[in-house]
Amino acid sequence: VMVLKLSAAVGSVSESKSVDSSAQIGEIMAAKRNAVTTEAPESSAPGEGTALALDSRLSKRVESVIPKKRHEALKWFGWGYNDSQFYGKDGIICFRGEKYPLGGCELPSFTKWVEKKFDLRVDTTKQYPQLLRTYPRPVENAPFLHELKGTTQVDYSAEGIDRLVRCHGQTLNDIYSLWHHKFRRIPDLVVWPRCHDEVVQLVRLANKHNVMLVPFGGGTSVSGAITCPQNESRMICALDTSQMNRLLWLNRENLTVCFESGIVGQDLERVLRSEGLTVGHEPDSYEFSTLGGWVATRASGMKKNVYGNIEDLVVRVRMVTPSGTLERECSAPRVSCGPDFNHVILGSEGTLGVITEVVLKVRPLPSLRRYGSLAFPNFEQGVLFMREVARRRCQPASVRLMDNEQFMFGQALKPEKSWWASVVDAMKQRYVTSWKGIDLNQICAATLLFEGDLKDVQRQEALIYEIAEKFQGFPAGGQNGERGYILTFVIAYIRDFGLHQGIVADSFETSVPWDRCSLLCRSVKQRVVSECSKRSINYYTISCRVTQTYDAGACIYFYFGFRSTDVADPVELFEAIEHSARDEILSCGGSLSHHHGVGKIRSHWYRNAVTETGSSLYSAAKRHLDPKNIFALGNLLPLEEAQASPPPPTSSTPPKAKL
Repeated sequence: VMVLKLSAAVGSVSESKSVDSSAQIGEIMAAKRNAVTTEAPESSAPGEGTALALDSRLSKRVESVIPKKRHEALKWFGWGYNDSQFYGKDGIICFRGEKYPLGGCELPSFTKWVEKKFDLRVDTTKQYPQLLRTYPRPVENAPFLHELKGTTQVDYSAEGIDRLVRCHGQTLNDIYSLWHHKFRRIPDLVVWPRCHDEVVQLVRLANKHNVMLVPFGGGTSVSGAITCPQNESRMICALDTSQMNRLLWLNRENLTVCFESGIVGQDLERVLRSEGLTVGHEPDSYEFSTLGGWVATRASGMKKNVYGNIEDLVVRVRMVTPSGTLERECSAPRVSCGPDFNHVILGSEGTLGVITEVVLKVRPLPSLRRYGSLAFPNFEQGVLFMREVARRRCQPASVRLMDNEQFMFGQALKPEKSWWASVVDAMKQRYVTSWKGIDLNQICAATLLFEGDLKDVQRQEALIYEIAEKFQGFPAGGQNGERGYILTFVIAYIRDFGLHQGIVADSFETSVPWDRCSLLCRSVKQRVVSECSKRSINYYTISCRVTQTYDAGACIYFYFGFRSTDVADPVELFEAIEHSARDEILSCGGSLSHHHGVGKIRSHWYRNAVTETGSSLYSAAKRHLDPKNIFALGNLLPLEEAQASPPPPTSSTPPKAKL
């Protein structure tokens, strides 16, 4: 890693030698860039800016909320913190966990919703899965291990629990396989590099000795991207980036910052908030996912309207490949210099190399953060509202529209209220149904988040509520908006509780042009209903929400689950129905993915999605950067196709929407 600590203009002395000229700076930076060290340096060179702009005092390692031994804080068998969980008590669903507003609450309304929707009573006697006593025998590559121990200072572990918690992501299949001990192959070794140079060493060693590498960040993938390939015969090494989480430099003049790729979202924001800054990237997995993972999957956050998606935030990125380090040398805001190799790295899903450092744009922290919500008589009116807001480019930081099924689900998750609060709620319901004439079986809602100074927020609110009124929408309160926004971080815990109780459920997403938005929502839900009927599934839920909006279209999230108590292989059945839903999405003009990525579970459609020419171009880049296929994850293209020559054209491609 490049290391320079520059003295400030006022003459303060840094820990390293002062530099007198730009020529010397360039020479030292070039030497540092090409050198490979075994020591984790104390700080990293900026690669941009001047002594006046750079605040090297901020270069520091970050104390993460997630320890190196991640199972000490996070569940080995599912989503989230060990101390946060839905559970049953005296027939009532409850939630424990001080980190969330629902912590310590009993949820009788949610209990009734589950009973009605799935004809299922909470079973408090069921036990969660127990940790394995023995683990799959590791495959060892003796020359690799010998050189790892003898020539590097990289920390490593062959303990079974360290290997197990890094063999999977967070797909339904991953968690079900964990619970039923179905993983035959897990990483044979876990390594924790501390800096870019140690990653260079590891990639060189792995390439030299033909060891497979799995880049591992936060472990939150819902596409199967980090799931251990079960048929891999070589030694598999999980490269955990969690110890690469330093803030390397901050440039206040340019409003840019450089972090190592292993930093977790909430740690990144905590560090920046202490400096009065923010990146503003908040995906649903923000608590646990890493910066490197965001880049590798082309992630999107809930506040992208103000701050942008990850591709809008990235200025520069470094990725170590078997063929060398890929990066753009210039940090100018925009360059016209051929194809942008940042975008080769963005969305590469760990198949080309290891992302080590990322330069991001930052913004001053907003002085005000205010929530709001809207109610609409039906989903179609809500979509028209979202379209108009996008057309006028007046989106607040976040605006998300829920359909009726998801709205009712959210209402059911409210904790039990006092007598007076219940009376007030009844009066509000009377107002909506009697005075507004809205059918509770059709009503939908939008949650809002406004950020900025007071005048900006007031202006945004006035305009949003004015537009909503044109589509029969009306304000539904800031408290509901805040609940809806924060509830996002709790939903993933419900999936695991459902699996524990005999309900399989998960989400899938897409993006679609505006003129097909409502059609796609209707068609996909109808397709799921039809598939459930064909398979004699009588108790299920299918809902959707519009989460991110653009000039030309929107992102749509679907939530699907069914009672699986009488199903032999519920995950196989779920995936078959989701497969049909994905075909319907594509035939309606939707994308393969908006932000979850392709991974393994959507690789079936990748070649058709990017054309034969596009998949061949990706394969060529893969062969050049990773000729021995040590990053053999099987993402994007299936494993058997990634290194093979392109097949001849076929006429039996999946249905494809016309332009």
